[in-house]
Amino acid sequence: MDATMDSRPQRPADPGTTPPHGLLQPAAAASGWLDRVDPGTHRRIKGLRLVTAYGIAAALGTLQDIAHSVPGSVSLGYLAGSFALWASVSEGKTTRAESSRDLILLSGAAALGAILFVLLSNPLQLMGRGASELALVIGAFLVGYLKRFGVLGAGVGSQIYIGELLAYGTHLTATDLWAIAVATLIAALASVVPRMLSGPAERPVIAAALAPLPNPLPGGCSPQFFMGLQAAIGALAICLLNRLISLEESAWAITACTYVVAGSATGTIQRVRRRIIGTLIGVPLGLACLPVAEHAPLLIWAAAAIAMVIYAMALPERYDIACGAFAFTLIVTLAASGVHSIPLLAARAWETLLGGAIGLIAAMCIFPLRSASPDK
Repeated sequence: MDATMDSRPQRPADPGTTPPHGLLQPAAAASGWLDRVDPGTHRRIKGLRLVTAYGIAAALGTLQDIAHSVPGSVSLGYLAGSFALWASVSEGKTTRAESSRDLILLSGAAALGAILFVLLSNPLQLMGRGASELALVIGAFLVGYLKRFGVLGAGVGSQIYIGELLAYGTHLTATDLWAIAVATLIAALASVVPRMLSGPAERPVIAAALAPLPNPLPGGCSPQFFMGLQAAIGALAICLLNRLISLEESAWAITACTYVVAGSATGTIQRVRRRIIGTLIGVPLGLACLPVAEHAPLLIWAAAAIAMVIYAMALPERYDIACGAFAFTLIVTLAASGVHSIPLLAARAWETLLGGAIGLIAAMCIFPLRSASPDK
């Protein structure tokens, strides 16, 4: 019988086996990518946690009852939110108790970095324009050196640098010491509460930066000491370069130089390449969103939150995606905060290239390390 004459009812297709079509295809592709990058949803939960920590801290910092008691012009919400965000990124323990302890220590480490910058900035400013950024050289050294003490040590070193970076960017002075103390208390609370709620749903992943390193070198110096030395000398070179040619935001170049230094020259090359690729994708995407940032800031903040979730998911294994997500977040949040200078925002890309290149030169020329195991 001709198929067109068959009047028997046809069995509907199983919706579970029907391939996605139309508007469902992008959603299915995104879901598949998420499952490949984060098969157990553990990192997604951490990403949501760090965004939540930032939101809680920023909200508490803007409460009138808290903010009115803080002298100075610094944004308490921004300072507390940043402390909480990066403490949540650096924390990597399994149990609630250990995580809560580390989050409190990491929030305190960020405050220590901010206070250190405040104490050093006035004497350094006597040396002339841009000299206060020399305080970042200390933080750059600690980022590498404190990795010898494991995940918590790496987090403490990173938080000290971030505290210095925040103090540098917001021009903190001695009058802001009370604001730093209050921000630390808010950050500790805001970061611990989401961790208590996430519980065993998270499974920490050791970052590639803590991959196996060479054995201690002759003379008793650890590889981490030389990693810190490489980052510090690279940061010092950028400070000197800034005095010569006046970089737009030299701190961005110093940050790139600090965080690309790995446990071997080969590892540093890979991190430089991935950071450059991610930044060259994330910055243009952020610049493309500038019109939206001006007219729909709420939408931009939502996009930034999603990008930070992607950052948390990709950071352990896909440094390029993580750098792209963070570069996008930085550009759009600066734009949402009122910074619309295209040359300034675009400087994020080329100064990252500069910082990565200087970090690579430092890693290859200043006590270069050779890893016994392949770098990730």
